Amino acid sequence: MQSNANLYQFLASGFPADRSKVAIQTPERQYSYDDIDRLSAQYAHVLQALDVPHGSRIAVQVEKSPEALMLYLAALRAGLVYLPLNTAYRDAEVEYFVTDAEPAVIVCDPSRLDGMQALAARTGNATVYTLDSQGEGSLTDDARSQATAFMTVTSQPDDLAAILYTSGTTGRSKGAMLSHENLSSNAQVLHEYWGWSSDDVLLHMLPIFHVHGLFVASHAALYAGARMIWLPRLDIDAALQALPGSTVMMGVPTYYVRLLADPRFTRDVCRNMRLFISGSAPLLADTFNEFRERTGHAILERYGMSETIMLTSNPYIEAEGPRLAGTVGRALPGVRVRIVDDNDTEVPVGSIGHVQVRGPNVFSGYWRMPEKTREEFTADGWFRTGDMGCKGGEGVPDDYVSIVGRNKDLIISGGYNVYPKEVEMLIDEQPGVFESAVIGVPHPDFGEAVVAVVVPREGAHVDPDAMRDSLKTQLANFKVPKEIRVIEQLPRNTMGKVQKNVLRETWSDVSSAT
Repeated sequence: MQSNANLYQFLASGFPADRSKVAIQTPERQYSYDDIDRLSAQYAHVLQALDVPHGSRIAVQVEKSPEALMLYLAALRAGLVYLPLNTAYRDAEVEYFVTDAEPAVIVCDPSRLDGMQALAARTGNATVYTLDSQGEGSLTDDARSQATAFMTVTSQPDDLAAILYTSGTTGRSKGAMLSHENLSSNAQVLHEYWGWSSDDVLLHMLPIFHVHGLFVASHAALYAGARMIWLPRLDIDAALQALPGSTVMMGVPTYYVRLLADPRFTRDVCRNMRLFISGSAPLLADTFNEFRERTGHAILERYGMSETIMLTSNPYIEAEGPRLAGTVGRALPGVRVRIVDDNDTEVPVGSIGHVQVRGPNVFSGYWRMPEKTREEFTADGWFRTGDMGCKGGEGVPDDYVSIVGRNKDLIISGGYNVYPKEVEMLIDEQPGVFESAVIGVPHPDFGEAVVAVVVPREGAHVDPDAMRDSLKTQLANFKVPKEIRVIEQLPRNTMGKVQKNVLRETWSDVSSAT
């Protein structure tokens, strides 16, 4: 075991011997691995000069920039706990996070400075810095005069590296506590499992306030000593320009749908790519199939969450098995996944149950929520993910995992369990359907009624009555939607996940007279 378990120390062990190699390339600038080490050192000196205790929190709500990534690395080096905040969060949401986490330092966009200073004064007088999308602000101003070398503090494996707040769609947000070992162990596994090397070039268009962009994508590239083409967000024109010079791309399903919608996206554009990875939301089988037909690449879908980073993955190496649409593959090395019933007893292959996991990547618990933490872990140490899933099934290897939905999305209609994913898959196969979401809404007789919200393909017409008739030939009657509503698009969060809580609120009275 290395004497210093600090995550930065681990990532830097993969930096290339030639530190002049380009690490991050933006449309305007480029940064070498030496720049990463030097700039993160200067930021770390600024943080260390505040003389706050080891393990103090630093809350960061800034636009994506290479300097924002350096700030994250600096926080690790200085022994602080990094708390990334979605840039879409409003003042009231930010106040909850700041009140709960009690950060010693807050870094925000200059446009939010006044409000953040007032919030800091109300909640504990945290030191507030600014950092904008170009990497400028009071933090960078203070850093310029600092030394460019920094002795990374010694961290223990269980020391906290980051706190990520969950979305809070079913109650107040919970802060998942992730340790240096949680993050470094997962980065090591993904490095090997996905075949990373220093020759890779990652097209990075994801936000860095989230597991996917910060911990999966950035860690993977840094630890491999690879290069990142760094775009602030999804930009189809920029992506098409960057793809021929890239080897790896990570994205949410929306990215792949948008690429496929552009006729310029061809097999030739992908000529140097070795891997496309999708996550953070389910990938439609149609998208998977169309993408493979257009490019010759099978998108690799994987499964993870804020509390665990990555848990499963479809195989990278073809000899180890196929990449299958609708599944998230096998448990990653060192990770264990089981599917259980309500009594925590494993269910037979092909049966749906609760997904539980354990491994060195699984978090220690929720920040200042000991009772909630105890509820989410079984007596024998397995984390209850809240997802429903199964292993195996028709045409699927017995060790492949498929996620059918969240436990909270389970519909109980007339005493029978309805798993939304099962119904959605059949609806998505109907003529003219682009995608769908199935929800449960209150019903005076059934307790909950099944309601489907459907998005048609461009220019297509969807007939709800004809669809219901078709579904009746494929599903038990209690699973057939009582209502089918057609809308232009499904509500999604920043990472592309369908917001079923919003749909339930919108259509809560749709079946009251049914």
